[in-house]
Amino acid sequence: MTQSLDKIEVKKITGVSAQKQGELHAFGVSTVKDLLEYYPFRYEDYRPRTLSEVKHGDKVTLETKVIGIPVLQRFGGKSRLSCKMVAEPWMFTATWFNRQYVREQLTIGREIVLTGKWDQKRNQITVTDYEFPDRGEGKTGTLQPVYSVGAKITQSWIRKVIHQALQQFGDLIPEILPQLILRKYDFMPRKRAIATIHKPEDSQEGQQGRRRMVYEELFLFQLKVQAFRVLNRGRMDGVVHTTDNATIRQFVRSLPFELTNAQKSVELEILHDMRSPYCMNRLLQGDVGSGKTVLAAIALFTTVRSGFQGALMVPTEILAEQHMRSLTKMFEPFEITVGLLTGSVNGRKRKDLLASLQMGMTDIVVGTHALIQEDVFFRSLGMVVTDEQHRFGVNQRGVLRRKGYNPDVLTMTATPIPRTLAITVFGDMDVSTLSERPKGRVPITTYWVKHDLLERVLKLIRREVDQGRQAYLICPLIEESDKLDVQNVIDLHIQMSQAFPDFKVGLLHGRMTPGEKDEVMRAFYSNDLQLLVSTTVVEVGVDVPNATLMVIMDADRFGLSQLHQLRGRVGRGVHASFCVLVADPKSEIGRERMSAMTETDDGFEVSRRDLELRGPGDFFGTKQSGLPEFRLADMTADFDVLEQARDDAAELLKDAQFWTSPDFAPLRSYLQGEQIFQGDLID
Repeated sequence: MTQSLDKIEVKKITGVSAQKQGELHAFGVSTVKDLLEYYPFRYEDYRPRTLSEVKHGDKVTLETKVIGIPVLQRFGGKSRLSCKMVAEPWMFTATWFNRQYVREQLTIGREIVLTGKWDQKRNQITVTDYEFPDRGEGKTGTLQPVYSVGAKITQSWIRKVIHQALQQFGDLIPEILPQLILRKYDFMPRKRAIATIHKPEDSQEGQQGRRRMVYEELFLFQLKVQAFRVLNRGRMDGVVHTTDNATIRQFVRSLPFELTNAQKSVELEILHDMRSPYCMNRLLQGDVGSGKTVLAAIALFTTVRSGFQGALMVPTEILAEQHMRSLTKMFEPFEITVGLLTGSVNGRKRKDLLASLQMGMTDIVVGTHALIQEDVFFRSLGMVVTDEQHRFGVNQRGVLRRKGYNPDVLTMTATPIPRTLAITVFGDMDVSTLSERPKGRVPITTYWVKHDLLERVLKLIRREVDQGRQAYLICPLIEESDKLDVQNVIDLHIQMSQAFPDFKVGLLHGRMTPGEKDEVMRAFYSNDLQLLVSTTVVEVGVDVPNATLMVIMDADRFGLSQLHQLRGRVGRGVHASFCVLVADPKSEIGRERMSAMTETDDGFEVSRRDLELRGPGDFFGTKQSGLPEFRLADMTADFDVLEQARDDAAELLKDAQFWTSPDFAPLRSYLQGEQIFQGDLID
């Protein structure tokens, strides 16, 4: 039986010692499969060029000959070695820094291949790499892969080890794509594609290898989510909610505002799912303040009136308390009971609530991670709502869902992404989008100022607080850093306390305990603090209608979507609100971020620009988001491939042969390994 590459440890590769095995583990490389899929992020081009092709500042490889005597200069503990060269018909100077040992090798007439940065003005190349053809060295004329390495793992070592792994185990690389896909796109075989990515003969071959493996990554992901839909959409064991339209309309009419057209449309989508016999798995995305909570309330009301219980999980205690208060107010006329379960609820109060939940006497519970503890039981959980889902890990969301018998799931996020991308990426979820803002929402005016105008910003803070309002002041770091020249929250808190001795200035950051954070936020909510100096922990936080000013220091250090989330902390009351971005961006991207924030306050437009500027890796955040981490694919640059892979996967799963033909056996095995056939929801 052929051994699987994901079962062969890297120490089986010739040249990998026990020590090197440990060092590779630090990079997430444990098996031969891991190593072969540890792809380079770029290539060094060692193909020789002529100086007529080269522009000032280019990195270039030149085939040259020594025509002058090398000159060594020393200054301090450093050295500079210069030597006249010729690359017909041009004469120029080659310069090495701190490599005096090269001088002995530079004999007149000897051929040498130089790689480095070309300085047109000085007629000089600053050498970063070199080799002598008479030694038979082998980089010249090639594209050399560059890997993400560090510590004791060097580029040359990892290149050598990957080459050795391909020689030893290359024949075990399995083909997973079926012949019809390989023929349709004229893809090279998998073994050749992987080898080509690690050492392409030329850039065209490298692109072909990458093209094949990018498609494979995206296709397998789409096959997984499409298979989930095929296998689970027909199941009849979900919760069927039976509340009639008249009862739901009665609740909606009791609200102190009218739903927007977007809210009405999404309400119909949610109710349609809830009345169907399969599990709802719906993502509700909407900009800050677009009215997602009201739709969650309608869903929870429908759940209770259908004879089931509901749960709403949020990331912070203060947010849980806020939701509990607003839901209690909405549901009071209908005699629906709402409980609160957070880490601060303990003793007799906690025991009574747990008993009430288990007996079905509490209809809805709002809570934090405390909801997923082992001793929390429901009598009949029919609806799970998760707010700001990216703050919870995949497993945490799954634990809550398993406390009922296939309850409906509504996931909410205030980080909107373009709808087509949402549908493609969250392929296992139905996506609802709130693109319209509720009437009466106060617009936020955004300014971008340089650090030298900080005095004016302080005057603006003074003006707002003197009028009885409150302000946030956000900065990126907790403590001073030697590496980054940016404001830190501790120093800033001291500065603001000195600048405003008559204000109460609060401090909030991620190293504080949950209890300490909640205490500060409660004080700010009740206006016991007028100015809150904080890191981004307020990005998802309590609704403070009296806060009208958001000042963000070193704003160019943040992504656009994060800046937009922070801006959304103000403008929640009836007063005019402002966001001030304080930044001196040194990069073009930083300047574009600042311009985008002052030009639009539409979260979807901000998301689109953020995707363009940062790429999806940073945009979606860490593994906590539940999104796949692709090794090669880029969901922005490769979006067309992602859509094509989605269509191919859906088409293939409709074909009866997929489930029986030997040609598709590797794909069926892949789905089996991903546990798709066990029927659990994919997060």
